[in-house]
Amino acid sequence: MNSASQPLLTLENITKRFKDLTAVNGINLEVSPGEKLVIIGPSGSGKSTLLRSINLLEEIDEGTIRFEGREVGYVMRHGKRHADRPQAISALRAEIGMVFQHFHLFPHMTVLGNVMEGPLTVQCKPADEARSIADGMLAKVGLSDKRDVFPATLSGGQKQRVAIARALAMHPKMMLFDEPTSALDPELVGEVFDAIHTLADEGMTMIIVTHHMGFARELADRVIFMDGGNFLAEGTPEELFSKGQDNERIRSFLNRLL
Repeated sequence: MNSASQPLLTLENITKRFKDLTAVNGINLEVSPGEKLVIIGPSGSGKSTLLRSINLLEEIDEGTIRFEGREVGYVMRHGKRHADRPQAISALRAEIGMVFQHFHLFPHMTVLGNVMEGPLTVQCKPADEARSIADGMLAKVGLSDKRDVFPATLSGGQKQRVAIARALAMHPKMMLFDEPTSALDPELVGEVFDAIHTLADEGMTMIIVTHHMGFARELADRVIFMDGGNFLAEGTPEELFSKGQDNERIRSFLNRLL
């Protein structure tokens, strides 16, 4: 398989349990370079756990994660699987950026300091280079005028755009968005979706978990419906939002949101 046709991300039998609850149940998935994949489904269906497992924030119980064809996240020692070295996990997180429901900005740092932090501390870039990268990413999300203020002075939408800029400062090859607008007032949702649209237009590979069906319909190359830790259906937005209505579980979910 040549690099052009090789999936950027491959999940094989990914399973994550919390005691008696199987949150992610044997998931298989391939994500192609440049693909915009949207995962929808009810709360508690395993969507966020799956994203956190890809980013190695949750340790999976079974399965294999491959990124650019190489197995990542875990190593075998004495016949048992263990999480990889912290340095290796940090390196992977630089390549797979993640934006959360809540912004997780450092309140004691300026906006510029927040975006510089990854290049400085993880990638060990010189301060001038990290500052230049951060300025560029803040310009990309339309927040150059906020570079010297602290997060407490920002709106929720602005905070989320800073979080996106912070992830982008690591120059990731893929972005994961976990309900990036769920904590925002409705009038602030659009500015965050605009920033994500810009990335999509630039060819960024992304997986997005969202309850905004209009955004999913507009942006996605492929939509997956997840419930009970399983993928129940997938297809283009047109296929899922029309043919999915034949499935009672999907129909009842969509009818509540559309």
